[in-house]
Amino acid sequence: MNDRSISNEELLREDPPPRAPREPDSGDCCGNGCDPCIFDLYEEARQHYRVALAAWRERHPGVDPAKLEPR
Repeated sequence: MNDRSISNEELLREDPPPRAPREPDSGDCCGNGCDPCIFDLYEEARQHYRVALAAWRERHPGVDPAKLEPR
């Protein structure tokens, strides 16, 4: 895909950048030692996000995903 030939809106629609997972608040944890804990799930989601973002950046070199986010 040639990013220079399409608009930001088209890029967002056709191949949007992945969204970072929301970090849980400390109060979201029940404190009962769950396995997995909500924070374990968050770390797993962050790892998936990092991999997906790296793949997206590889497909769209030079494009800053933060500048594409709809306001």
